[in-house]
Amino acid sequence: MKFTILGKNINVTEGLRSAVEDKIGKLEKYFSPDTEVHVTLSVEKERQKIEVTIPVKGNIIRSEQVSNDMYVSIDLVEEIIERQLKKYKTRITDRAQNAGSFKREFVENDYVDEEEIKIVRNKRFDIKPMYPEDACVQMELLGHSFFVFVNAETDQVCVVYKRKGGTYGLIEADY
Repeated sequence: MKFTILGKNINVTEGLRSAVEDKIGKLEKYFSPDTEVHVTLSVEKERQKIEVTIPVKGNIIRSEQVSNDMYVSIDLVEEIIERQLKKYKTRITDRAQNAGSFKREFVENDYVDEEEIKIVRNKRFDIKPMYPEDACVQMELLGHSFFVFVNAETDQVCVVYKRKGGTYGLIEADY
């Protein structure tokens, strides 16, 4: 695995680098050797946060963990990613081209899917063209954390969502 480790408001010491590579390196049994792993360590007040992103063909495997100790966060993020890999293995390796990012042993091994994803409700609604700011207002009026709409400026389907800290995000399709 090829690691890219960055620090925000923290100096990435040799000890931290070694802890990340050792702990996240345990995931090596699932991935091909040329898999890239992007790790960002950050500190905000007492929050020690690690974000791990592993791009694989057709998917992105990502987790972030926060605690008051960076080494605890590193341990937690490795466990979460391993659980995600086992849980969604069939979905992320179904298409033959995606399986190339993973080791054959992982692809061929059967893991128990404890929680199968089931869609239990379908909704239909009219999507009206509006500006992103108006979509945020509509989302707040509905009491939702996201809202799907057609952007009046671009004529594309977009999503606005509520972010931590009371800010908003906009997701636009990239065709």
